[in-house]
Amino acid sequence: MTDRQTDMLAVLANGAGGPEVLSVQTIERPVPGPGQVLVRVMAAGVNRPDVMQRKGLYPPPPEASPLLGLEIAGEVAAVGPQVDNAPHDLRVGMQVCALSNGGGYAEYCVVPAGQCLPWPAGFDAIAAAALPETFFTVWSNLFTTAGLQAGERVLIHGGSSGIGTVAIQLARAFGAIPYVTVGTEDKGALCVSLGAEAAINYRTEDFAERIAALTDGKGVNVILDMIGGSYFSRNLSSLAVEGRLVIIALQGGAKAEAAPLAGIMTRRLVVTGSTLRPRPAAFKAAIAAGLRDKVWPLLDAGTVKPLIAAVFPLSDVAAAHTLMDSGSHAGKIILSMLPLPEGA
Repeated sequence: MTDRQTDMLAVLANGAGGPEVLSVQTIERPVPGPGQVLVRVMAAGVNRPDVMQRKGLYPPPPEASPLLGLEIAGEVAAVGPQVDNAPHDLRVGMQVCALSNGGGYAEYCVVPAGQCLPWPAGFDAIAAAALPETFFTVWSNLFTTAGLQAGERVLIHGGSSGIGTVAIQLARAFGAIPYVTVGTEDKGALCVSLGAEAAINYRTEDFAERIAALTDGKGVNVILDMIGGSYFSRNLSSLAVEGRLVIIALQGGAKAEAAPLAGIMTRRLVVTGSTLRPRPAAFKAAIAAGLRDKVWPLLDAGTVKPLIAAVFPLSDVAAAHTLMDSGSHAGKIILSMLPLPEGA
């Protein structure tokens, strides 16, 4: 027998494997500790790290929730001790979206207070749930680490992904010139409609050759790469003098192909990378503060908006992961804990 006052529905994985290992079960509801809030989750984003964790390839860091789900939107249900309410005045009933440390595929999720942000003006839970993972990732890597500036050229791999569609819009909003790689012509057209200067179909074109042609041989100043090893050499050749390559995922392998290292020295290139999940709460809170100051006004005004590919009820989590595995979508996949409109 379950107690709806202390229990909740959550997605659990029966071992590592495909989407079929995921199922919704009843477990104990978490309790917020010092510096944390408990959020009644209305919607949660599905992201590539969730897929990697499901496959057993991306274990959660120590002290993080073992459950899937890194971004949520909902209402604050309880506030733990030692929560500094500034600057968001966190309180019970407040509508927030948050970067979680796991556990987002559930009716309730505990998150550090500093990783919460208010819903932008006019947003519902579905749209708000599409924000945290992608916006934290793009802001911290493209603008903080790589220091993308107005007038600079940036190549975004996976342009039609959740991260890619956000990166295009933010690059444009801050005056940069985005180029993207995509797998289909339709995805390319979508990216151009979002602000990409040009979309390169990696199935039919060599992106390094195309970037050279598009930039008159100058190259791009920044590359945001989620492919890794198989793109490494071509990424280096696509960079301008003093260009910056930021690697955020390894979908094309963890080992780099042979590359002329002398070119890094003579053209003063910077190669770096990051994973967001294991970073400390203070680091993530600083990203949240930057987003609230620089990016949330763009969301409030409708200048930038998330692209939603599909919405699934929590009970259809396996179907959501099947779509993510297929790579056929463009934009974000969302799980809803609320009843969906008929026909959705």
